[in-house]
Amino acid sequence: MRKLAITTAAALGALAAVCVWASPPRYVKAGGWGSEGSGDGQFYIPYGLALAPNGNVYVADTHNHRVQYFTAAGSFLGKWGSRGTGNGEFDKPVCIYVAADGTAYVSEIGNHRVQYFTSTGSFLGKWGALGSGDGQFNEPFGVRRGPNGYVYVADSLNHRVQYFTAAGSFLGKWGSYGTGDGQFNTPDQIAFSGGGTVYVTEYENDRVQYFTAAGSFLGKWGTGFMSGPTGIDVGTDGTVFVCLLGYRRIYIYTSSGSYLNFFCRFSATGVRVTPDGGRVYVADYGGHRVVYFEYANPAVAPTSLGRLRALFR
Repeated sequence: MRKLAITTAAALGALAAVCVWASPPRYVKAGGWGSEGSGDGQFYIPYGLALAPNGNVYVADTHNHRVQYFTAAGSFLGKWGSRGTGNGEFDKPVCIYVAADGTAYVSEIGNHRVQYFTSTGSFLGKWGALGSGDGQFNEPFGVRRGPNGYVYVADSLNHRVQYFTAAGSFLGKWGSYGTGDGQFNTPDQIAFSGGGTVYVTEYENDRVQYFTAAGSFLGKWGTGFMSGPTGIDVGTDGTVFVCLLGYRRIYIYTSSGSYLNFFCRFSATGVRVTPDGGRVYVADYGGHRVVYFEYANPAVAPTSLGRLRALFR
């Protein structure tokens, strides 16, 4: 036994001489805006947010029944919406996505539909109604337009994902209630990798699943290691950011679900990362605000013998 310990120590010492420990990605709080209220730049339970191609930030101000948008630094630019069922009105808008052409898609859990607008809020169209048929919804949450131009919607209480043309014509769906691969229990939000892989968070199954653009199952992670995953985004390098409401954290993963790090200590429900990965915007629904974090270049240092020993414990 003693001989083994000496041999192991010698091997670890040799490894320490040649190995380099690369620190995981790290983000620190850099700013934010908002407070509880209904004035310009105030929020009442904002759930989701989006980044426009020009860097503007759009927020689904859920219980104020409106959308607000801002500069990257948080200066108020405009708003639209009020409570109702008409065109351009909302009943609890929860998620928003702004496409490359500036079209803004907004999901509503109260009206069970998706509406879409110009970047300044002019109404363009809508689809959906309460139900379980093709093109119908039961509390739609996440909405994203994929690299293929189709719009994907997390149809939360129908426990499925549906996808449509950019104007809302039904194209396909996948999922049913359950815990198996490709099944869902309350899918919450959707994100895409640059290659078109679809990532879906499941609030009640405490996991992330990922699929092809047509819904073929590719993989999953998180069961037993997550609590209430909501918002999700994928960086251009494939890094996945997931809001874990139960932990009041945002966890960072590789594209296949290997844990890298975490940040944030509040009730995050929406997350968006800038194309360069340098900034992450977060919707704090309990704090009635938007907070942004910036990348802090982690040190890359020689691995100590003590750190290597810890790996083998």
